[in-house]
Amino acid sequence: MTPLKIKEREEVAARLLEASAKHSFDPDTELDWDAPFEDGLWFWPPELLSLYDTPLWRQMSLEQQIELSRHESASLASVGIWFETILLQLLARHIYDLDPTSDHVRYALTEVADECRHSMMFARLIRKSGTPVYRPSPLHHGLARLMKTVSTTPGAFTATLLVEEILDWMQRQTFPDERVQPLVRGVTRIHVVEEARHVRYAREELRRQMVSAPAWEKGLTRVMSGETARVVAASLIGPKVYESVGLDPRLAMRAARDSPHRREVMKRSAQRLTDFLDETGVLRGPGRRLWVSSGLLG
Repeated sequence: MTPLKIKEREEVAARLLEASAKHSFDPDTELDWDAPFEDGLWFWPPELLSLYDTPLWRQMSLEQQIELSRHESASLASVGIWFETILLQLLARHIYDLDPTSDHVRYALTEVADECRHSMMFARLIRKSGTPVYRPSPLHHGLARLMKTVSTTPGAFTATLLVEEILDWMQRQTFPDERVQPLVRGVTRIHVVEEARHVRYAREELRRQMVSAPAWEKGLTRVMSGETARVVAASLIGPKVYESVGLDPRLAMRAARDSPHRREVMKRSAQRLTDFLDETGVLRGPGRRLWVSSGLLG
């Protein structure tokens, strides 16, 4: 394997701080929250919806398909808030023992501020959409509490990348799509621009951690990352979303699970991430099998 190129921590952080100063947004003033949603526009690209191109999808009216997009968009926003709440805690743990005057810590705190704005932005979008807040199942909620509590430092950055890069891939398909509601496109544009810095920060730190961490910590990181992948993949769209649009949740969940198109979308959403994790040595041993069972790795 080619040795990993490790960049100097403070140099990376300084560049990210400079980018943050130039390209940060206030969603409350940047977006037009008072404009009504436009009739006939989607809330998420149809090709990214869980039931797209299934027999059940073809039985649905266009109005019901668009309504499904409204609820799936809200589900992803709800899950995004859950993920970002976990990330805030992981970042705080990471910097707890570090020099608070360093650029590395300054950028971590800048990212915390970004994530707080993102969570408030997602919450406002959910409220504007008029949908429920779609929460993870009690089992996955409890597993996430356990995983964030016992996570290793490289495990924390692996989890960060897992949730950020999957949503980032989907949002990059969304914000240029003129079939999608302007407000949703605006929310995803802001998130994509600011998350690019978060991904860079997490990638550089994970490279560093996977070189310096002891063998036991690397092993635990690999297993925990695989289980996290399973929880994340299963939590993106829950059964209550289908119930909200008048579908039988059991039939809809089965249709999504058996859909070749959906499986391909999930693998493509994680492709860039899994290539990186393979390079850094995370996708090895039993953890790799968990990643495969999540549907995010072929």
